[in-house]
This record gives sequence, structure tokens and C-alpha cells, in this order.
Amino acid sequence: MLSKREKIAYGLGDTASNIVFQTVMMFLTYFYTDIFGLAPAYIGFMFLAVRIIDAVTDPIMGAIADRTHSKHGKFRPYILWGAIPFGILSVLAFTTPDLSDQGKMIYAFVTYTLLMLVYTAVNIPYCALGGVLTADPQERVSVQSYRFVCAFIGGLLVSALTLPLVDYFGDGDKAKGYQLTILLMSVAGVVMFLLCFAGTKERVQTVVERKTNFREDFKALWQNDQWRVLSVAALFLLTGNVLKNTMAIYYVKYYLGAPDDITLFITLGMFGSMLGCIVANPLAKKVEKVKAYIGLQLAAAFFCALSYWIAADQLSLAFAVFIAWNFCFNAATPLLWAKMADTVDYGEWKTGIRTTGMVYSSIIFFIKLGLALGGAAAGWLLAGYGYQADTEQTETARNGILLSFSLFPAIGSVIVAIVMRHYLLDTAKVTAIQAELKQSAG
Repeated sequence: MLSKREKIAYGLGDTASNIVFQTVMMFLTYFYTDIFGLAPAYIGFMFLAVRIIDAVTDPIMGAIADRTHSKHGKFRPYILWGAIPFGILSVLAFTTPDLSDQGKMIYAFVTYTLLMLVYTAVNIPYCALGGVLTADPQERVSVQSYRFVCAFIGGLLVSALTLPLVDYFGDGDKAKGYQLTILLMSVAGVVMFLLCFAGTKERVQTVVERKTNFREDFKALWQNDQWRVLSVAALFLLTGNVLKNTMAIYYVKYYLGAPDDITLFITLGMFGSMLGCIVANPLAKKVEKVKAYIGLQLAAAFFCALSYWIAADQLSLAFAVFIAWNFCFNAATPLLWAKMADTVDYGEWKTGIRTTGMVYSSIIFFIKLGLALGGAAAGWLLAGYGYQADTEQTETARNGILLSFSLFPAIGSVIVAIVMRHYLLDTAKVTAIQAELKQSAG
């Protein structure tokens, strides 16, 4: 059994990651449209273009990590090496140099691309690390519960502090405010990455070490049918999630007509997310985690869709439903990541090749593809509805923002619930697989 200290140390890595991840989800589109002055349609194009790059770099990073042999292990070294570049590029992505319109587009594309590349180099090994801290299926859920509580602490810091710090540091200059705010958060993130590196240990090793090439790894990965299920689920999960979180600021500002309540709205949502992550572990002990995951996604879809029927003057109800959605959606999150570790075991059992880094990197690719599609959809939908930055919106735009915040993301959760009906690795199956792997190692 892992110590609480090591679980917290591992979780700090996602606190650091979420300082950027949640900032991108909640503020980057708004920053690009209303602060940097980019067109929403271009932002949608940029998000998708970067995902094409990720299609190449994500599996390569996973394969590299699988082949890494160092005194620090396979995955931990990349957390150490990538921490400082990650912090620097986070600041550059939220910097607004005085450039022409074309120069701004180029600058945004280059800095965002580099940020996602270094995110890949750190986050894929970090996520894979969670699968080698322990082989116990229940402990894996516990590790991921700690991780995502810590992750949403990072998100809470972002949601609660970003806009107040922007006002404080900027003193009327929002561009300067964003830059200095992200600088402060990035320094904190670098420290947390280093604590994560120092406080964790890799324990699960390949049962039978085999030398393989990239082609054989990809073949083994494709034969893992449960990996394919998780990949499809991850794509639709993040597309809906990012669309909703991206639209949250616009929903509060332009539909509810309460711009002063944006910080409170997203902060209370983060509290709901943290509570959801806390209950994930005890829930998994009482309800089989595949069934629990499907049920939570359907509940999340219900609360997400419910927002469509809330009137603009029902502010308290809008807050309550958003908190409930965050609770249900993110109570499922640790269960999903625990399943990834189980899928690695299943792949080794089925093919004889353990592809920890490849499994995590490829699923993370679909997560980031969902991140891009959700962000792109938000930009395209805003453009399609005739959104104009920082001015009173037309009725068409207001209704479009409402649809994009409620019914469209709900569809994503329903699809995820349907897809996960094909996931077969319950606790009993995973335990039996691990027993066979140990027996084969002799």
C-alpha cells in the first residue's frame, strides 16, 4: 500500500499541470479573443492544427518513455527535465507582444504549439507514472483520487485567483495582468513538479523484458481492444467537457448577465469537481467501477442539459446545476485513469508486450484531440452565432452560447456512457489477468 505522502507527491504533478491545463480550458480562448484580439475562427483552426502535430509527437513520446532506462526510472526523469521549460512557455503563451494582426497569429501559433509539445514531454510520462506506482487495482483508484483532488486544487487556484490577480497585477492593463499572473502560477508549478519527482518511486516493471521496435509496439497497441474503447471515450469526453468549460465565461457574462460573478461561478464549479474526486475512491469500493463510471456520465449529461431550461434571471439555480455537473463529471475522472493502468496489464497479457507509455500517450492524444475539438468548436460556434467581443450580444448569439454550454456537451457524455458499455475489464477480470502475468513470470 502506498503512503499518503507519496500519493500527495504524485498528485502535486497534476496540480502543476492543471495550472496550465485549466487556464487553457477556461481562459485561453477568451484571452485570445478579448485581450490579444484574434478572430474566433482562427483560434479554432489553430487548436486543430496543433492536434495534428500531437498526432505524431504523443505516441513518439510514449515509445521513447517505454524505452528509457535511467537511475530515476522510465518516466520520472521527464518530469525533472521538463519542469522549467514548461513554466517558461506557459508565460510566453500568455504574453501579448505589439505585432501586426498576422504577427499575432504567428506568435500565438508558435507559442501555443511549443507549449503543447513540452506539455506532451512532461505530462505523458507523468500520467504513465501513475500506472507503475502500484499494481493493486483498488490502490490505483486511490492514487488517481489523490491525483485529481490535487489537480482540481490547481484548477481551483486558477479559477479563484486568475481574474483577481489579472486586475491586481495589471492595474487596468489586462495584457500585463495575464502575463504576470501566469508567471506567478508557473513558478509554483515548477516547484510542484520537482516535489512530484522527488516524492515518487516506480515499482511495476515489465514481467518479461522484450526488445521491440516502434512498429511492433503500435501493432500490440492496436490489438488491445480495451485501449480502443478508452480512446474513443476519451475523445468524446473531452470534446464535451472543454466546450462547456470554454463557454462558461461567455455563459455567465452574456447569458446570465453577471460578469462580476465569473470567478465565483467557475470557482464553485471547481469545488464540485474536488468533492467528486474525493468520493470516487469510496464509490469504487461499493459499486463496480465500470458501472459507476457509466452512471456518473449519464448523471453529468442530465445536469448539463438541465442548464438549457434555466432562465437568465435564475442565477442561484444556474450555479447549483453547474456545481452538480462538475461533481458527477469529475467523480468519474479517477475511475477512467485507473482503467488506463488496467488496460496496460490487459495489453501485456494479450500480446506479451507491455506498452505503458504507448497506452497513456495514445489515450492522451485522444484527450488532447478532444481538447482541440472542444476549443475549436467553441471558436467556430461563437463565430457562427455572430459573437462580438466585449459588447452586448444579439439574441442569436445569446441562444447559441446557451446551447453550446448545455445541450451540446451533454451529448458528449451520453456517447461516452454508450461507448463504455463495451469496456470489459472489471475488478475481477483485472485481478485474474495480473495473477496470470505473475505466474508466467515464474
